[in-house]
Amino acid sequence: MLIDNSVIYTPEYKIEIGRPDRKLYYFFDYDERSYSINMEFQHFHQFYEICVFLDESAGHLIDGVWYDMRCCDIVALRPSLLHKTVYPEGEPNKRLIIQFSIPAMISALEGCMKYIYSIFEEEVPIYRFEEPYKRAVMEKLNDIYYLSQSPNELSELSIHNKFLEFLSLIYLYRDKNVYSNHADFDNITNKVYSITAYIHSHFTDNISLESVAREFFISSYYLSHQFKRITGFTLTDYVQLTRVRNAQTLLLSTDNSIADIAFQSGFSSFSQFNRAFNKFAHQAPSTFRKNTKIASVQPLVSQ
Repeated sequence: MLIDNSVIYTPEYKIEIGRPDRKLYYFFDYDERSYSINMEFQHFHQFYEICVFLDESAGHLIDGVWYDMRCCDIVALRPSLLHKTVYPEGEPNKRLIIQFSIPAMISALEGCMKYIYSIFEEEVPIYRFEEPYKRAVMEKLNDIYYLSQSPNELSELSIHNKFLEFLSLIYLYRDKNVYSNHADFDNITNKVYSITAYIHSHFTDNISLESVAREFFISSYYLSHQFKRITGFTLTDYVQLTRVRNAQTLLLSTDNSIADIAFQSGFSSFSQFNRAFNKFAHQAPSTFRKNTKIASVQPLVSQ
């Protein structure tokens, strides 16, 4: 099946090279996801991830900010970035998820890779291309699909090279990016998503329902009810979950002591951190750090 005259798509088709705990790893997952399995909260990975949306519309949350998605939009997610996809009610949505890790290149190519990886560091790491740039970018993904259909002793190398070409074109065409965020929400929903974005950028501060209500000129009673209706969480639980998720990234990416991580994540005491971590992660911080080898707090492919 050809989506939008651009991307080859076969449901439940997968391409895998290596394993998540290896230096070189690729996982291409062509599949559908529906409203009924939307995640409750944002998650993170230790590897890079590309999301290519292949249906009319969906939403994507990145650090609490809502982004409106269309067919063939590309989301470039760096490791440890909190995110989740929100699929609309109705028929399942098609998408391609690419999860990958690439080992360090020889020194002569380090500069090139730095440019390529910069596409993941943009303030809004979402790319929407019009013709002919969209077709050129998507052709690299189609090449990978065809290469996987006829495997040989050089298939993995060929797929790796084509994927680097795919990333390179996104970088080279970055000035052709026409993405703009036009979420069609009512005023209170827009305000709640402004508040979730605020929480993600201020989670180390002393945040309370009352302080957020004052900041956004809204009654605390009204905010409490609307925040729970739209996000599924009380504001207090959302703040705590955001802190726990950020603590999890530090537990896996640093050697900092657990006590230091507790305070770096915005908790006022170590006991408060332990209670919140056990409540939302269902295990102690030390157990999480010891047992989690690959930081995917949700299953590898659950978007």
